[in-house]
Amino acid sequence: MTCFKPLPLSLLQSALLFIAACAFSTTATAGNLVVQVLDKEGKPAPDAVVVVVPASKTAAPKNPLPSQVTIHQEKMRFVPAVSLVAVGAKAQFINNDPWEHHVRASAAGAAQFNATAGEGFELRLDGKPEGKPAKTADATFSKPGAVLLGCHIHGSMRGHVYVSDSPWAALTGADGVAQLEQVPEGAAQIKVWHADQLIDIAAQAYTVTASPGKLTLQLSVVPRRRRL
Repeated sequence: MTCFKPLPLSLLQSALLFIAACAFSTTATAGNLVVQVLDKEGKPAPDAVVVVVPASKTAAPKNPLPSQVTIHQEKMRFVPAVSLVAVGAKAQFINNDPWEHHVRASAAGAAQFNATAGEGFELRLDGKPEGKPAKTADATFSKPGAVLLGCHIHGSMRGHVYVSDSPWAALTGADGVAQLEQVPEGAAQIKVWHADQLIDIAAQAYTVTASPGKLTLQLSVVPRRRRL
């Protein structure tokens, strides 16, 4: 009869910790993804929001979405024209123009037809006095989705804030490319949103792997040229 001598407790604990670490490293793998967004004519679409919703949440994004953002009103524009933030993010609006502006925030696109009464917010900002600090106002974006920014006085002013409930989200640059890092491996849904795309494009199924991935998505519109 063969007898086995039990392992010392400290050695047994170390072995269990090693096994657990190996298991975690196996499941908590992530990959990088490059998404190219094109307009209806096949040209790069800047300021598109790409959101990846992985089935597994075993990894954390390399660059978390901002929890605070500053949006300027200047030369009759919202700057930046599109901001991407996390749910619960706080925004500070700054009026750099010498005349009064408002900030009217409401659901954007098709979502506006499902918005409840009183949803959104309205702010008023006096014009910036010469030689004095600009006027500011604060707001919080507590609900996921696209938000349209406008001004009661100047109807041509338009901006957007996209509030993402997935931390794996990015804005496309001038080349129409969004880069997302450390996306959990496995099944995922990829959504693309653009301010001029009134009807949301259906989410696309995608499998994230450890190898760098690349995907091209196309809008059904040609975005209007932004005023400089």
